[in-house]
Amino acid sequence: MSDFGKVAVMFGGTSAERDVSLMSGQAVLKSLLAQGIDAHAFDPKEQQLSQLQCQGFDRVFNVLHGRGGEDGTIQGALELLNMPYTGSGVLGAALAMDKIKTKQVWTALGMPTAKFVVVDAEHPVTDYQTVLDSLGGTVMVKPSNEGSSIGMAKVSSAKDLEQAITDAIEFDSEVLLEQWIEGGEYTVAILGEKALPAIHMTTPHDFYDYQAKYQSNDTQYHCPCGLAQSDEQELLNIALKAFKAVNARGWGRVDFMRDEQGQWYLLEVNTVPGMTETSLVPKAAKQAGLNFEQLVVAVLSQTLEK
Repeated sequence: MSDFGKVAVMFGGTSAERDVSLMSGQAVLKSLLAQGIDAHAFDPKEQQLSQLQCQGFDRVFNVLHGRGGEDGTIQGALELLNMPYTGSGVLGAALAMDKIKTKQVWTALGMPTAKFVVVDAEHPVTDYQTVLDSLGGTVMVKPSNEGSSIGMAKVSSAKDLEQAITDAIEFDSEVLLEQWIEGGEYTVAILGEKALPAIHMTTPHDFYDYQAKYQSNDTQYHCPCGLAQSDEQELLNIALKAFKAVNARGWGRVDFMRDEQGQWYLLEVNTVPGMTETSLVPKAAKQAGLNFEQLVVAVLSQTLEK
């Protein structure tokens, strides 16, 4: 453990996901301290990044969710400081954070993802019903650069689509309109070069939204996920390929839908997913034989390889 030196656990920040990041960061910090690692809390909202060098930190465990921490910004700053950090680099973080660019990459590679339309504030929709019809009649509206399902809405009428786009543009100038896929929602955690066991999420909500993720007690997580071995292996293979396609590295999570015909659809990549002890990545790690303490050390150990 002494090889890690002085570790800054970076969490909090200024994004819309600050509250989630605070929970994740505290869990990681507590785990590292319990294992005798010289770890310290570091909130860039309250401290200048220059303090990393001034205070003698050797590396950073990045647990910043959302903009500023998961979009390549902090990664670029840490590169300039020559400070090793966990997770994806500048390109991988920036690309994965942008849902639209991610889907365009996957589409170019022939990977399975739902039909979509891109709108922005400068090019507003003129015929909401036509857009709705072109995407099958029910649409997921997503700000391109937000996480934790912030600003997302499921709509099936022209009036609701107009309002959902208006609401989403408050979070981002670009908005993704994605065909609604009826079926099960799955996620695959990535650790190093390995895909961990898949998780199947079920919720009485319309979809796995912010409330279902962080506030509801009726969301269920199935791990083992209940798929046949061949189906799960197919899912894990797609997840690894999708993760690498956006230049992500180290650790993260890839989210999917599976329709009623068994077809997989890629949703997005998370390069700094939730890290409380009840979050999805720790659940998958546990199924693979890693407890929370072992998981955080495995993630941090990747900084010794850079």
